[in-house]
Amino acid sequence: MLAAAAVCPPTPLIVTQLPDLRSACDTAIAGLLATRPDTLIVVGGDGHAASYGGHATGTLRPWGLDVTAGPGEPVLPLSLTVGRCLLRDRAPDAFHSVAFDATTEECLSLGAKLAAAGERVALLVMADGSACLTSKAPGRYDDAAQPYDDLIADAVATAAPEALAALDPEEADRLWVSGRAALQVLAGAAETARLHGRLLTRAAPYGVGYIAGLWT
Repeated sequence: MLAAAAVCPPTPLIVTQLPDLRSACDTAIAGLLATRPDTLIVVGGDGHAASYGGHATGTLRPWGLDVTAGPGEPVLPLSLTVGRCLLRDRAPDAFHSVAFDATTEECLSLGAKLAAAGERVALLVMADGSACLTSKAPGRYDDAAQPYDDLIADAVATAAPEALAALDPEEADRLWVSGRAALQVLAGAAETARLHGRLLTRAAPYGVGYIAGLWT
Protein backbone atom coordinates (compact mmCIF):
# COMPACT_ATOMS: atom_id res chain seq x y z
CA MET A 1 0.00 0.00 0.00
CA LEU A 2 1.04 3.61 -0.38
CA ALA A 3 2.89 4.78 2.73
CA ALA A 4 4.14 8.14 1.47
CA ALA A 5 4.50 10.34 -1.60
CA ALA A 6 6.51 13.40 -2.53
CA VAL A 7 5.64 15.79 -5.35
CA CYS A 8 8.46 17.72 -7.03
CA PRO A 9 8.69 19.64 -10.33
CA PRO A 10 10.47 17.96 -13.26
CA THR A 11 12.33 21.08 -14.40
CA PRO A 12 16.09 20.76 -15.10
CA LEU A 13 16.50 24.24 -13.63
CA ILE A 14 16.12 22.73 -10.17
CA VAL A 15 19.54 21.12 -10.57
CA THR A 16 21.52 24.34 -11.13
CA GLN A 17 19.13 27.15 -10.15
CA LEU A 18 16.08 27.78 -7.95
CA PRO A 19 17.81 26.95 -4.63
CA ASP A 20 14.71 27.51 -2.47
CA LEU A 21 12.70 25.08 -4.58
CA ARG A 22 15.55 22.56 -4.54
CA SER A 23 15.73 22.83 -0.74
CA ALA A 24 11.99 22.16 -0.45
CA CYS A 25 12.34 19.13 -2.71
CA ASP A 26 15.22 17.86 -0.57
CA THR A 27 12.96 18.21 2.47
CA ALA A 28 10.14 16.36 0.73
CA ILE A 29 12.41 13.50 -0.29
CA ALA A 30 13.97 13.27 3.18
CA GLY A 31 10.46 12.99 4.62
CA LEU A 32 9.60 10.36 2.03
CA LEU A 33 12.61 8.22 2.90
CA ALA A 34 12.04 8.70 6.62
CA THR A 35 8.89 6.59 6.32
CA ARG A 36 11.18 3.59 5.63
CA PRO A 37 9.50 2.33 2.47
CA ASP A 38 10.29 -1.14 1.19
CA THR A 39 9.59 0.00 -2.39
CA LEU A 40 10.52 3.41 -3.85
CA ILE A 41 9.15 4.30 -7.28
CA VAL A 42 9.66 7.46 -9.36
CA VAL A 43 6.75 8.51 -11.61
CA GLY A 44 6.78 11.23 -14.25
CA GLY A 45 5.23 12.26 -17.53
CA ASP A 46 6.59 11.58 -21.01
CA GLY A 47 5.36 11.20 -24.56
CA HIS A 48 4.64 7.52 -23.93
CA ALA A 49 4.35 5.05 -21.06
CA ALA A 50 7.38 2.96 -20.12
CA SER A 51 8.97 1.17 -17.19
CA TYR A 52 12.65 1.20 -16.23
CA GLY A 53 14.74 -0.57 -13.64
CA GLY A 54 15.90 1.26 -10.55
CA HIS A 55 19.47 1.67 -11.82
CA ALA A 56 18.43 3.28 -15.11
CA THR A 57 20.39 6.38 -16.10
CA GLY A 58 19.27 9.80 -17.28
CA THR A 59 21.11 12.84 -18.60
CA LEU A 60 20.32 16.55 -18.85
CA ARG A 61 22.73 17.16 -21.72
CA PRO A 62 19.91 17.68 -24.27
CA TRP A 63 18.81 20.60 -22.07
CA GLY A 64 22.27 22.17 -21.98
CA LEU A 65 23.43 20.80 -18.62
CA ASP A 66 26.41 18.47 -18.30
CA VAL A 67 24.69 16.35 -15.66
CA THR A 68 24.19 12.59 -15.80
CA ALA A 69 22.60 10.52 -13.05
CA GLY A 70 23.14 6.78 -12.99
CA PRO A 71 25.86 4.35 -14.07
CA GLY A 72 24.97 3.43 -17.64
CA GLU A 73 23.69 4.64 -21.00
CA PRO A 74 21.05 7.35 -20.52
CA VAL A 75 17.53 6.10 -21.23
CA LEU A 76 15.27 8.03 -18.83
CA PRO A 77 13.00 10.86 -20.06
CA LEU A 78 13.36 14.33 -18.58
CA SER A 79 10.89 14.01 -15.71
CA LEU A 80 12.45 10.78 -14.44
CA THR A 81 15.98 12.10 -14.96
CA VAL A 82 15.26 15.08 -12.72
CA GLY A 83 13.82 12.70 -10.14
CA ARG A 84 16.96 10.56 -10.38
CA CYS A 85 19.07 13.68 -9.79
CA LEU A 86 17.03 14.70 -6.75
CA LEU A 87 17.52 11.28 -5.18
CA ARG A 88 21.31 11.70 -5.43
CA ASP A 89 22.91 8.36 -4.53
CA ARG A 90 19.65 6.68 -3.50
CA ALA A 91 18.54 4.57 -6.45
CA PRO A 92 14.81 3.76 -6.49
CA ASP A 93 13.39 0.32 -7.13
CA ALA A 94 11.76 1.38 -10.39
CA PHE A 95 10.89 4.26 -12.70
CA HIS A 96 7.58 4.60 -14.53
CA SER A 97 6.70 7.18 -17.17
CA VAL A 98 3.06 7.90 -17.90
CA ALA A 99 1.93 9.38 -21.22
CA PHE A 100 1.03 13.05 -21.00
CA ASP A 101 -2.25 12.28 -22.78
CA ALA A 102 -3.12 9.17 -20.76
CA THR A 103 -6.77 9.02 -19.74
CA THR A 104 -7.76 9.51 -16.13
CA GLU A 105 -8.76 5.84 -15.95
CA GLU A 106 -5.34 4.73 -17.22
CA CYS A 107 -3.59 6.93 -14.67
CA LEU A 108 -5.69 5.74 -11.76
CA SER A 109 -5.17 2.12 -12.79
CA LEU A 110 -1.39 2.57 -12.94
CA GLY A 111 -1.41 4.24 -9.54
CA ALA A 112 -3.33 1.35 -7.96
CA LYS A 113 -0.88 -1.11 -9.54
CA LEU A 114 2.14 0.78 -8.19
CA ALA A 115 0.62 1.02 -4.71
CA ALA A 116 0.37 -2.77 -4.68
CA ALA A 117 4.05 -3.23 -5.54
CA GLY A 118 5.11 -3.54 -1.89
CA GLU A 119 3.96 -3.50 1.72
CA ARG A 120 5.14 0.10 2.17
CA VAL A 121 5.37 1.92 -1.15
CA ALA A 122 6.75 5.43 -1.53
CA LEU A 123 6.21 7.45 -4.72
CA LEU A 124 8.33 10.34 -5.93
CA VAL A 125 5.93 12.07 -8.32
CA MET A 126 7.53 14.48 -10.78
CA ALA A 127 4.81 16.91 -11.83
CA ASP A 128 4.33 20.61 -12.38
CA GLY A 129 1.36 22.88 -12.86
CA SER A 130 0.25 25.21 -15.63
CA ALA A 131 2.74 26.85 -17.97
CA CYS A 132 0.27 29.65 -18.78
CA LEU A 133 0.45 31.65 -15.55
CA THR A 134 2.04 34.86 -16.86
CA SER A 135 2.60 36.69 -20.13
CA LYS A 136 6.21 35.43 -20.15
CA ALA A 137 5.28 31.77 -19.59
CA PRO A 138 6.05 29.10 -22.23
CA GLY A 139 2.34 28.84 -23.01
CA ARG A 140 -0.06 31.67 -23.82
CA TYR A 141 -1.36 33.43 -20.69
CA ASP A 142 -4.79 32.17 -19.68
CA ASP A 143 -7.04 33.50 -16.90
CA ALA A 144 -8.04 29.94 -16.07
CA ALA A 145 -4.46 28.86 -15.35
CA GLN A 146 -4.23 30.28 -11.83
CA PRO A 147 -7.45 28.66 -10.53
CA TYR A 148 -6.39 25.32 -12.02
CA ASP A 149 -2.99 25.68 -10.39
CA ASP A 150 -4.63 26.62 -7.08
CA LEU A 151 -6.69 23.44 -7.25
CA ILE A 152 -3.55 21.31 -7.70
CA ALA A 153 -1.72 23.08 -4.87
CA ASP A 154 -4.69 22.70 -2.52
CA ALA A 155 -4.99 19.00 -3.36
CA VAL A 156 -1.31 18.44 -2.60
CA ALA A 157 -1.51 20.49 0.60
CA THR A 158 -4.46 18.50 1.92
CA ALA A 159 -3.56 15.06 0.50
CA ALA A 160 -6.81 14.94 -1.48
CA PRO A 161 -6.54 12.20 -4.12
CA GLU A 162 -10.16 12.70 -5.13
CA ALA A 163 -9.38 16.29 -6.18
CA LEU A 164 -6.44 15.12 -8.31
CA ALA A 165 -8.58 12.37 -9.83
CA ALA A 166 -11.12 15.02 -10.84
CA LEU A 167 -8.64 17.09 -12.87
CA ASP A 168 -9.95 17.64 -16.39
CA PRO A 169 -7.42 16.27 -18.93
CA GLU A 170 -8.69 18.50 -21.75
CA GLU A 171 -8.39 21.63 -19.67
CA ALA A 172 -4.99 20.50 -18.43
CA ASP A 173 -3.84 20.12 -22.02
CA ARG A 174 -5.13 23.57 -22.93
CA LEU A 175 -3.39 25.12 -19.92
CA TRP A 176 -0.12 23.24 -20.50
CA VAL A 177 -0.37 21.28 -17.24
CA SER A 178 2.14 18.58 -18.16
CA GLY A 179 2.03 17.09 -14.66
CA ARG A 180 -1.67 16.19 -14.80
CA ALA A 181 -1.18 12.52 -15.69
CA ALA A 182 1.49 11.91 -13.03
CA LEU A 183 -0.69 13.59 -10.41
CA GLN A 184 -3.58 11.32 -11.34
CA VAL A 185 -1.27 8.30 -10.96
CA LEU A 186 -0.72 9.55 -7.41
CA ALA A 187 -4.49 9.81 -6.98
CA GLY A 188 -4.89 6.17 -7.99
CA ALA A 189 -2.13 5.06 -5.64
CA ALA A 190 -3.58 6.97 -2.70
CA GLU A 191 -7.23 6.12 -3.24
CA THR A 192 -7.47 3.81 -0.21
CA ALA A 193 -4.71 5.40 1.88
CA ARG A 194 -5.19 7.91 4.67
CA LEU A 195 -2.34 10.36 4.39
CA HIS A 196 -1.52 13.79 5.74
CA GLY A 197 -0.41 16.44 3.25
CA ARG A 198 2.08 19.31 3.46
CA LEU A 199 2.73 21.91 0.79
CA LEU A 200 6.39 22.79 1.35
CA THR A 201 6.71 25.50 -1.26
CA ARG A 202 5.00 26.98 -4.29
CA ALA A 203 6.52 29.22 -6.95
CA ALA A 204 6.12 30.29 -10.58
CA PRO A 205 9.38 32.08 -11.43
CA TYR A 206 9.02 31.55 -15.18
CA GLY A 207 5.25 31.49 -15.41
CA VAL A 208 5.15 27.74 -14.72
CA GLY A 209 3.58 26.40 -11.53
CA TYR A 210 6.16 24.58 -9.41
CA ILE A 211 5.30 22.92 -6.11
CA ALA A 212 6.98 20.66 -3.61
CA GLY A 213 4.81 18.63 -1.27
CA LEU A 214 4.83 15.60 0.97
CA TRP A 215 2.15 13.05 1.87
CA THR A 216 2.76 10.77 4.85
